[in-house]
Amino acid sequence: MEDRFTRTRFLFGDNFEHFKKKSVVIFGVGGVGGFAIDCLYRVGIGNITIVDKDVFDVTNQNRQIGSHQIGEAKVKVLAQMYKGIEPIQAYVDQAFIENFEFEKYDYVVDAIDDIPAKVMLANRCKDFSYGRYISSTGSAKKIDPLFIKVDNIWNVYGDRFGRKLKEELKKIKFRGKFKAIFSPEEPKCKVLGSFSAVTASFGLQIGSEVIKDILKNIHK
Repeated sequence: MEDRFTRTRFLFGDNFEHFKKKSVVIFGVGGVGGFAIDCLYRVGIGNITIVDKDVFDVTNQNRQIGSHQIGEAKVKVLAQMYKGIEPIQAYVDQAFIENFEFEKYDYVVDAIDDIPAKVMLANRCKDFSYGRYISSTGSAKKIDPLFIKVDNIWNVYGDRFGRKLKEELKKIKFRGKFKAIFSPEEPKCKVLGSFSAVTASFGLQIGSEVIKDILKNIHK
């Protein structure tokens, strides 16, 4: 019998069954987070929750999945497109973080572009094992996805957004480490120009990191 996971089973074999048992929460569903959703949904992650406060506007249409629905809440549009995911339209602040059940998720993905919120998220997940919490740094102003790298947040270099994130983490005396997606490519403009080949690749790399971590831990 063929279904939407047939080609996935060809590649992953019996390991595919582990994907269905995993849960992921994704904060931020824009140019990066939207493609992380698409990747993880298509590979068969069983439980996906998405969190974002925004609605789509016309400037999102160069890079964001679902942005044809201008004026509509991003999480609600994506929940219609990807049946079964849980949408939460909310602003990620300290009150939200204090009341959110992070522990019930196998993976936490940070794809938001607000540094104070990123710091709060990282601090909340500081005791998670390496690879369980994944954060995206700056994907704007760049044109070549071949520059994209994955490393411990403290090893991020060549990215102004990533440098600012590290500075803010140091201010709160953050001592943990977590996996970060970044690109040291030189910026190609001063304002927040963006290119879907890069922003989407950030999201797809996040998806790959989640799947690789699941596979690595199957027999532990």
